[in-house]
Amino acid sequence: MQRQGSAARLRLLATGRWLTVFWMTGLPLAAAGPPPAAAHPPHRLQAVTGQGELLMDIAVPPGMRWCMEWNHSVQGFTVKDCYRNRAGVLQLERSHQPDFAAGLGHTVGRGEQISDGQGGYWINGIDEPVAHNRYVLRVGTIAVNHRVVWRDGTQRREVSLSAQAPGERVTIQLIRCAPRP
Repeated sequence: MQRQGSAARLRLLATGRWLTVFWMTGLPLAAAGPPPAAAHPPHRLQAVTGQGELLMDIAVPPGMRWCMEWNHSVQGFTVKDCYRNRAGVLQLERSHQPDFAAGLGHTVGRGEQISDGQGGYWINGIDEPVAHNRYVLRVGTIAVNHRVVWRDGTQRREVSLSAQAPGERVTIQLIRCAPRP
């Protein structure tokens, strides 16, 4: 039996036919292990306007965390809702609120409220999947500054939605990218 070249093996791996590859190459099945990460399409976090304009599009590997931050419209301090890609599910993990200002607070039974040590509090352990991996946000003015914040290695990254679409209805969504041919 003729062995396949490495490019052909990779194509087969990428299509999820890893058992066939190891049988055809003569490698023992025990050495196979799970298919490589390339076989699992990456996820992207996007912000899309009602007219379909893409405001943000970032790669979000499984386990990655990010926050939607904004300035409270009355008090002006920063509020955070923090999310995670949990195996392809957009999940609200926790929320930070520096005060019990208008509209803020903890709902009993929804996570655990703990002090942040500076007069505010975190609600940890919310761990709620967001329905259909998307939610709609009415983006605030630049004073409110709705922004998506994440870490890229040691760098803090930020995209201001308010700078691009103040007052607009924007869908925040976690999508699975189609595999490359």
